[in-house]
Formats: sequence, structure tokens, C-alpha cells
Amino acid sequence: MNTPAIRVGTRASVLATTQSGLVADRLREVLGREVVLVPVSTEGDRSQAAGTPLQGAASTGVFVAALREALQRGEVDVAVHSLKDLPTYPAEGITLAAVPTREDPRDVVVARDGLTLGELPVGSRVGTGSPRRVAQLHALGLGLEVVGIRGNVDTRIGKVRSGDYDAIILARAGLARIGRLDEVTEVLDPLQMLPAPGQGALAVECRTGDDLVAEVTAALDDPRTRAAVTAERAVLATLEGGCSAPIGALAEIVEGEEDEELWVRSVALSPDGGLAVRMSAAGDPTDAVGVGTRLAEEMLADGAGRLTDADRNTADKVQNA
Repeated sequence: MNTPAIRVGTRASVLATTQSGLVADRLREVLGREVVLVPVSTEGDRSQAAGTPLQGAASTGVFVAALREALQRGEVDVAVHSLKDLPTYPAEGITLAAVPTREDPRDVVVARDGLTLGELPVGSRVGTGSPRRVAQLHALGLGLEVVGIRGNVDTRIGKVRSGDYDAIILARAGLARIGRLDEVTEVLDPLQMLPAPGQGALAVECRTGDDLVAEVTAALDDPRTRAAVTAERAVLATLEGGCSAPIGALAEIVEGEEDEELWVRSVALSPDGGLAVRMSAAGDPTDAVGVGTRLAEEMLADGAGRLTDADRNTADKVQNA
């Protein structure tokens, strides 16, 4: 009797199918089984096609829910997500089986005439749909006009080529995966713009209890990437409990004095970028949740939870290293 093919659920966009294809190729290589992609339409894709804005808490998980439902109904065996889209709360009956090796998590600029952010004239139109990027762009104080943008990568880049926008901000990882890094005019240093928690990483989910979970973990999971994104998501989960401000976070495993350390930095900003709480922390990579949670608790204690208050005088501008 033939072993059935592993069905990998994916969003239908070029980026999503490329990412899912990478996962499928690895599963074929390691497990020696047939793997097929199953496109699933999500609410996020439908609203994006219609031009409906996605912002704030309402946007959390809109690219994830339909894939998870297909997994729970048994229509697919594996679901592949961009990890930054994944809600921080668990989903019943679903296990995060693997976090593959991460792509470069930084943000990039795609600008007209090969320009960098600092070279754009005051008043230039810069497109992004991310409140995190909006706040950090404003915080740079470059006098740019930051405007919303939706659509897939080609649509967004087309807005620059047509002259509707002078520049856009995108995740480097997505462009790398679809072979479009030649469009990039600047890679943004995390000191300028911290990425979203989990940016550049993929999440591979299976049904809890399936035999496939252990096989997918063995084939795909990268412990260093998982530790880093676990810390970032712990920061996000803790801040979400007492803070609705735009949040950036990046964790890395670095060489410490005696052993490897997990170093995490995060920023929470007022929407206009005028106020920020910026902190970092280090700890044991095996305590990723603890390191991220403690960092976020310190940020809340230093005013992160008050960054969106109407009375700006109640929030302190903190710039801790």
C-alpha cells in the first residue's frame, strides 16, 4: 500500500507558495515521501485583494486562521505561515512542529533612482502598511510623508516604478525567497528599524498528536532560530497584555563570556514615533520565554504601556541600551 502524500497548506500568493515550496522540498528530501501543495484562501488575502486596510489587533492572525481550520478539518497535513503573522496565543489541537532556519530578518528600502532613506528629499512619499514601520520612520526625523500601501510584492514595487511612491519598506526575507533582492536600494540596520517579532522565519504547524509532528520537527526545526523567535514572541505576548503601541523585537544567539547567550532587543513606540521605550536583555538560550518576558516587563514598568495615551505627559521617553 502506497504511503499517502503529505498535503502542505499554503496561501496562494507567490511568496507564500515559494515559502511552502521550500518546506515541501525539504520534506521530500528528508522523508522520501510525496508532498503536494494545497492552496487555501485566507481572510487576509481576500481583504488585501479588495484593498481593505489591516491594522492593529483586528489584523492579528487573518493570514493564519483559514490554514489552521483546513489543518483541523483534515484537509491538509501541514500548514506553512510567515511566523510574524502567527498570533502569540496557542491554537487548540495544533502544534508548532518546526521553525526552519531563518532568513535575514531586516527591513529594506526599495526606492526610486537607487536612493537610500537618508537621500530621499523631505516630503518624499514612503509606503508601508505596518504601524511598526510607520512609527520608526517618523522617529528617524527625516521629514518623509509615510502613507499606507497594500498588495503583493509586485504591486508595491510597481507603485515605486510608476512614481506613485518614492520608496516602500519591505521585509528582506520575502524578497530573498522570491529572488528579488536586486530591487533593494538599502538594507536598514536594526538600530534604525527593529523588525517585527518573528520576521524572516517560517512556522510549520501540524495537528497535535499526529505521527507527522516528530518527523517534521526532525526534518525542519532549527533550535537556534526557534530560541530567537520564541524570545521575540514572548516580548510581544507580554507587551500585548498591557501595550497597544507599535512593537519591534530582534533576538540573536551570540558568544558570551562563558557560553552562548540569547541577546534580545526591543522597542515600543507611540504611533507618531515621538516617544519610545527601547531596551535590551541577555540570558540563557534555553530560557527564551523567560528572557523575552522579563525584558517586556521591564519595558512596561518604564512606560511602554502608556505610549498611546492621549496625555503624552504621562509617558516617559526612555532610550536604554
